[in-house]
Amino acid sequence: MEISQRALEQFVAVADEEHIGRAAARLMMTQPPLTQAIQRLERAVGVELLERSRRGVRLTAAGRSFADDARQLLVAQRAAVERARRIADGAEGDLRVGHVAGLAHETVPRLLGLVHRKMSGVRVHLTQRSSAELVVAVRAGSLDIALARAPLADHNGVDLRALPDERLGVAVPVGHRLSATSSVRLVELRDERFALLPNAWSELGEQVQSACRRAGFAPMVAARADGLPGLLGHVSAGGCVALVPTSVAAMTAPGVAVIALADIDDDLTLRTCLVSRSGATDPMVDRVVALLGSTRLT
Repeated sequence: MEISQRALEQFVAVADEEHIGRAAARLMMTQPPLTQAIQRLERAVGVELLERSRRGVRLTAAGRSFADDARQLLVAQRAAVERARRIADGAEGDLRVGHVAGLAHETVPRLLGLVHRKMSGVRVHLTQRSSAELVVAVRAGSLDIALARAPLADHNGVDLRALPDERLGVAVPVGHRLSATSSVRLVELRDERFALLPNAWSELGEQVQSACRRAGFAPMVAARADGLPGLLGHVSAGGCVALVPTSVAAMTAPGVAVIALADIDDDLTLRTCLVSRSGATDPMVDRVVALLGSTRLT
């Protein structure tokens, strides 16, 4: 049994008005075709939905139940259509975003704020991985976009767009001889004990080692950690310093100060990119890219 949306709308109008003439006027049609439509609907349902009298019509018990269900069906149908249109426009849906750990304190919150304000129907699901892993996931389609560190050795099958660069700073314990200074040259840290990330863990670990070598020294390793919170924990304990993205200044552990580095060195600049799948057409991703204002690299 197939009952059209129009038939449900006609019956709901009659149920609301309890009068065929008023319902016909509301539907902008004449009374005889509406009467015939309701009769066809009753035959399709197989029960009497209306009690007729000279003064109008009244719903039967079955008619009242059918009217309630018809209203819900019409609301659900309209909602489904609107939801499909919003998803097609990129205004609603699930957005799977990957990011490297170092972007969790500034770039990721910025993205979430933009989506919350401009695309409130979008639900964001976050995943943290290395840049290389993020590229693989975007290429495979398990992530919609990723926020990664550039340059990327392998970017086949993905598009890259540049996001604002970030500088490295030095995290020192409060009370350290440099903690009151506004900036410091990297060479001034040659006698310091460092907390480091393993090179294999992220590009940041490699950049720190390279920057120190270019400044003329190899950092003395006092501690290691597999993430920025661990580095800051070592610094907070007072035993070492660490090179970290300047954005972590907003979330440093108690007893830690982040000081700018005065050196002009590419190894002290963290380049960030937005990764999306090449050739993919996704209105939601396109809107996010436009919100971030990124510049295409590939």
